[in-house]
This record gives sequence, structure tokens and C-alpha cells, in this order.
Amino acid sequence: MRQGLTITKQQNGQAFSGHFSAMASDCEVLVECSKTLLAKQVIEAVFIEAKRIECKFSRYLNNNVVYQINNSSGAQITLDKETAHLVDFASLCYQISDGLFDISSGVLRKIWSFDGSEKIPERLQINKLLPFIGFDKLNWQTPNLTLPVGMELDFGGIGKEYAVDCCLVKALEINAELPVLLNFGGDLNCNGPRRNGEAWKVGIESVGGGKPAVISLRQGALATSGDANRYLLKAGVRYSHILNPLTGYSVIDAPRSVTVAAESCLEAGLLSTMAMLQGGQADAFLREQQVNFWVQE
Repeated sequence: MRQGLTITKQQNGQAFSGHFSAMASDCEVLVECSKTLLAKQVIEAVFIEAKRIECKFSRYLNNNVVYQINNSSGAQITLDKETAHLVDFASLCYQISDGLFDISSGVLRKIWSFDGSEKIPERLQINKLLPFIGFDKLNWQTPNLTLPVGMELDFGGIGKEYAVDCCLVKALEINAELPVLLNFGGDLNCNGPRRNGEAWKVGIESVGGGKPAVISLRQGALATSGDANRYLLKAGVRYSHILNPLTGYSVIDAPRSVTVAAESCLEAGLLSTMAMLQGGQADAFLREQQVNFWVQE
């Protein structure tokens, strides 16, 4: 058994579940399979891939590609194919969101700490960081990147969703016929219905203390963005951890939670975050995208 991974037999031996922690989330793998060795092989493949992506793209480590990028001191570096693919996706996100989805906005964490307190940064503090935000300030020509001095890239806004999609691919490489559901901290993907033809029943945590909503998922992904656990509260105003990179300020009129269904977790995560950034217009924005979604105010 790999350290940090637990595997449990369920449903009279007809299914197995795997549990581990990665990317600051509780991660679960459900595999409907009666063959113990095969189920364990699938779950371990998911675990290994999740840990690989976490180690490669975490901003908390000093020996990975993110550290190399953020400490390049203005010099051009050549990225590997996978990292270049993610930066290309981030560039697309930046363009289609008119700058609202920006992986260079992570520097704002230096002044924003969403611990439930009322510690709101001063405007002067925010203004000092704004010159170091803006994907369009990068010199990016796949696979070559030049990051201006003082700027940082943070893949946290897409990393977990990317990991879910990649891990499902790894599971299906072993056996594409097995029904598999991945749930990484509320970001999910599955390859189809359960063995009995029924949809997976997935719960969305209620942010108002009520019963969780139950969604039937037959194919594809779900991603949720919200401030249930990360927010600030001052003078009766709730400040979401979703920050507008154009202003450096919290989106104070955002919904408490937005869940979006899409073909991939990356797509669902992008749409749910973009909806949060629309604030009070989240519903209208998602209707325009013609996707299935659930909003909690």
C-alpha cells in the first residue's frame, strides 16, 4: 500500500474506494469492479498521477517548474510540453475572460488572507501590487516564457481541475470499461454511468446549513467555486476569496457557491470561477454559456 493512500472494499466486493489528500483537498476514487487487484491498480494509478501533478505545479515547493518560473529573474526559460500546455490554456482563459481569469494574480495573496477575520487590505497596498499582475505583460511564445521581474505565476486556479482530468485518463488507460468517479475536493469527473446504468449521485454541500443538493451525473465533470470556507467579514459585508485581478479587490456581491457541469473539469472550473467573478450577474452569465449550473446565494 502506498503511503497516504487507503483502499476500501464496498458493496459486497463489487466496488472499491480510494482516499488520499492532495492539493489541499480530500480526494476520493470510486471504481466499480469485483477484481481486487484491478481496482487497486486503477486507484494507485490515480494516486500517483495526482501526487505527480501536485509536486510539479505546487507554488509551495522550491524544486519544481513553478519555482523555476517564479525565480527566473526576467530571463527567458523554455517550458516542458505539459507546462506549456497549461500556460497556453491560461492564456486562453485570460483572453476569453477579458482579463478576469489571470494566473499572474497570485501575488495578491501577500495582502489578502481569507481566514474569516475582518482584515481588509488598504487600497494603497493593493495598488502597489497591481503593476505585477497581468498575463499580457508576459513574453509568451510557446514554449518560451519571459516573466517580468516581480511577477509570479500560480497554477492553483486550474491545477486541481487539470489533475482530475489527467487522473481519469490514467484510470481509463488501465481499463476503459470500468465505471470510475473521481472527486477531488468537490471537483469531479466520471467516464460514464454506473454498471447498472444508473447515474452517479453527487452531493453539493449546502452553504446555508440546509440539506446538500443531489445531482445525477452520468458523464463528464462538475466543478464548484465558492467562499464557504475562505472569506472575510467586515461590517456585515462578506468578502469572497475570489479576487478581481483588474482591481485587486474581492468580489463582494458574488454568490456563495457556483457549480457547473461540463465535458472536462478544466472547463467546468473555468466557468464556475468566471461566474463568481461576475458577482451579481453570475446567473445571467451562466445562462449565456448554455451549461447546466447550480447557484447558491
